[in-house]
Amino acid sequence: MDLFEPTRQAFALLFAGDPELWTIIWLSLWTSVVALAVLAPGCVAAGFVLAHVHFPGRRALVVLLQGLLSFPTVVVGLLLYLMFSRRGPLGSLELLFTPTAIVIGYMVIAFPILIVFTVSAVQGADARVYETARCLGASKWRAALTTLWEVRFSVIAGFVNAFGRVISEVGAALLIGGNIAGITRNIPTAIALETSKGEFAFGIALGFVLVAIAVGINVALAWLQGEGGLE
Repeated sequence: MDLFEPTRQAFALLFAGDPELWTIIWLSLWTSVVALAVLAPGCVAAGFVLAHVHFPGRRALVVLLQGLLSFPTVVVGLLLYLMFSRRGPLGSLELLFTPTAIVIGYMVIAFPILIVFTVSAVQGADARVYETARCLGASKWRAALTTLWEVRFSVIAGFVNAFGRVISEVGAALLIGGNIAGITRNIPTAIALETSKGEFAFGIALGFVLVAIAVGINVALAWLQGEGGLE
């Protein structure tokens, strides 16, 4: 198969500002960013509590969250589909096949990733940071923020991992989004559809965008780590 011509056409689509192509890209970015933005405060706080506060069942809860990291995302999509369908418990909300449904699906997928990375980061921090802050008169809230600031790069790495996971998700997005053109068609579902139709140029263009996003985010994280004094 000659890949040169489809690749040339792919770049032509990107630089020509094809409306359909950029609508798909925008939807993928918007749903992924919104899902993580909504989750961020709660997940980081929950991760700190799990790492810092000892209570009965804490270890079992952490193990459960770690197990959810490998939970099949297509099953997440199936469960949400059953909940959002007309006969489901949340059918009256009419969320199925909407961008909101995709955002919720992404939140469910990213939830354990963000918490587990935060737990790992806080547990790896020097315990004296929190204790010193408290001894200097900081409130528990301020001491917690100080600890999180010390491990910020590890927490950010969790967000990078979660972002990469959701923006490339196919199964859940297809089931609860429906791959509707102009409404819920995102990069992964569009790649699957266009490739199955033999429209390789469109799929290659979107594939390049996914790779560019992944590389760009990791370069930004590496730059931030360098700015923070990490080599």
